[in-house]
Amino acid sequence: MKFFTLSLAASVALLGLQTIPAFAGSYQGPTGLQLYSLRADFAKDVPGTMKFVKDLGFHEVEVGNTYKLTPVEFKKLLDANNLKPIAGHFPYDRLRNDPEGVAQEAKVYGLKYVGCAWIPHKGNFDEAQCRAAAEVFNKAGAVFAKHGMKCFYHVHGYEFRPLGDGTVFDLLMAQTDPKLVTFEMDILWVMFPGQCPVKLFEKYGKRWELVHLKDLKKGVKTGEHTGHTDVTNDVPLGSGQMDYSAILKAAQKAGVKYYFIEDESPSVREQLPQSLKFLQQVKW
Repeated sequence: MKFFTLSLAASVALLGLQTIPAFAGSYQGPTGLQLYSLRADFAKDVPGTMKFVKDLGFHEVEVGNTYKLTPVEFKKLLDANNLKPIAGHFPYDRLRNDPEGVAQEAKVYGLKYVGCAWIPHKGNFDEAQCRAAAEVFNKAGAVFAKHGMKCFYHVHGYEFRPLGDGTVFDLLMAQTDPKLVTFEMDILWVMFPGQCPVKLFEKYGKRWELVHLKDLKKGVKTGEHTGHTDVTNDVPLGSGQMDYSAILKAAQKAGVKYYFIEDESPSVREQLPQSLKFLQQVKW
């Protein structure tokens, strides 16, 4: 397993700082990038944006859109930039209707994890829709397992509506097979609906194998279950509402295997170096 290192050239050119030892603090990674963060750049220049990711010092990435390239073409560019795809996001409908087709595409990348970040739903995401989704994930997970991959679901906030003594999300956890289905915690989409990432890491432990590192602008109201907030509310790690010292400590204790920065802000190019600097120095 390769660990994230910020290259000296990237440190100097992008941060304008003296070289900082990788992981001088308590956090140990490995840290990748969700390529969706640079979707606007990829739409204009795939090769150039791929090089930018490489120059930042990343080795692992999470994939999704191929920006009019075939998966084979996109994978060649990843290889040329020494970027290893670990996980991939696919539409929920494809996981439901054609899990074998998804698996074959995922094999082009050599993915370990195959999943989605949104469950289409009518009205509030309720018990019936949750049970249907769990069945989709279990069936897709069984298909993916035959190819040496694991199904995952990336939480998006709307799953945390109350249900009985817990939430709809608790039901989704209970109804999915731990051997076939794992979860990706997006820190922002746990905080935004008013949940506590630390408590969820403690409660579900090894069910969390993937994490999206993201921070929410100070002053933004939480407690909503819409799964939507303005992208300008994404701020550099460590500058928002999240207590990342406690969150990362809990994540590492839970056994998270891969961390991916996801920054949906239009200022992502400026914010990524700041987030990387924070991760290098954060302590607990």
